[in-house]
Amino acid sequence: MNPKQVFLSVLIFGVAGLLLFMYLQVWIEEQHTGRVEKKREQKATSVITEKNQEHSTNQNPKFHMPEDLKEKKENLLKSQIPTAILTKTSHTQGEDQALGKISRSIEKHQGTRTIFKKFNEMNWPLDIRPLNKSLVKDNKWKKTEVTQEKRRSFLGEFCKKYGGVGHPQSHLFHMVSRIYVEDKHKILYCEVPKAGCSNWKRILMVLNGLASSAYNISHDAVHYGKHLKTLDSFDLKGIYTRLNTYTKAIFVRDPMERLVSAFRDKFEHPNSYYHPVFGKAIIKKYRPNACEEALNNGSGVKFKEFVHYLLDSHRPVGMDIHWEKVSKLCYPCLINYDFVGKFETLEEDANYFLQLIGAPKELKFPNFKDRHSSDERTNTQVVRQYLKDLSRTERHLIYDFYYLDYLMFNYTTPVL
Repeated sequence: MNPKQVFLSVLIFGVAGLLLFMYLQVWIEEQHTGRVEKKREQKATSVITEKNQEHSTNQNPKFHMPEDLKEKKENLLKSQIPTAILTKTSHTQGEDQALGKISRSIEKHQGTRTIFKKFNEMNWPLDIRPLNKSLVKDNKWKKTEVTQEKRRSFLGEFCKKYGGVGHPQSHLFHMVSRIYVEDKHKILYCEVPKAGCSNWKRILMVLNGLASSAYNISHDAVHYGKHLKTLDSFDLKGIYTRLNTYTKAIFVRDPMERLVSAFRDKFEHPNSYYHPVFGKAIIKKYRPNACEEALNNGSGVKFKEFVHYLLDSHRPVGMDIHWEKVSKLCYPCLINYDFVGKFETLEEDANYFLQLIGAPKELKFPNFKDRHSSDERTNTQVVRQYLKDLSRTERHLIYDFYYLDYLMFNYTTPVL
């Protein structure tokens, strides 16, 4: 081997050695950086865990209070107003079926972009129209008429002040999925469970010609018969036309009273759906040392356990329409309802509404209790008995949870 070849060999090995050294140096630095980042992540995780533990209650370490309820009420109000982008935050009973309808409708209209582009061109939101009172002939409704105008005005001013609503961009069909349609008398009724909805569906069936009397329609026929159409079953043009030309009604109830009514109905009587689906999950998470029988059948949920579930930001099972906020069921600041009825004056409001839409004179709103007729109706006194089992903090948190509903519909703040 001549000197030139020796020199070239040494040079090649030297360069190779230098490259290897540089590679090893980079690799060592990366490994060190990775270990440092991992330690930081572990430290951050431990801090978060400690903070979460500080927020959990002493009585039940599995119970997590939602963070948004700890903000000031002004922030809570702003955070819960329906915004321009409507998103699905929790599953309620029947929502999966509604979302199925949404998917089918989206397929019919060749994609969501086309749907919402067309919808945005239709000048959303809709303006509040004055009620047509030409069909009301009786002077006895004057007081009810004044009350109704005050409610409409109050809700309208509230939404102007806090709504800040632009064009909805998503989940349009979900937004109208709880609105029932009666085409003959041009009515849209948004269903709020535990606020007279069963009897309202009976009325809609009679108006539709599906029954001769509201008193002859069973509970199962009302809720499982699929006799009535919901607004999300129509195409985009059908939805928009009805929203703009039909009389839109919503009936609400004091939030605390509605919550207790829902609990009594679903958990204090045998129920083949709510006990195994909700009851078992609630007992498992919120009842220490629960017996095997309770864990297996989900019966016997206590009101305090139910409230823990309601307020838990990590619920073991999703929300349900029977205790969901009205602001998330009917979107009152996006859909301008022409008529705002209240459960507290249900018969008076309902019969006045029937006059407004030109219903047959003989049709009156039924006043019977749909189920568990032997039970006392849920009223202020009954609610007070249930709230006794809760701490003052829990009672305040329930109020905070339904704060927007209390404000929107001008309900009196309860004594807590």
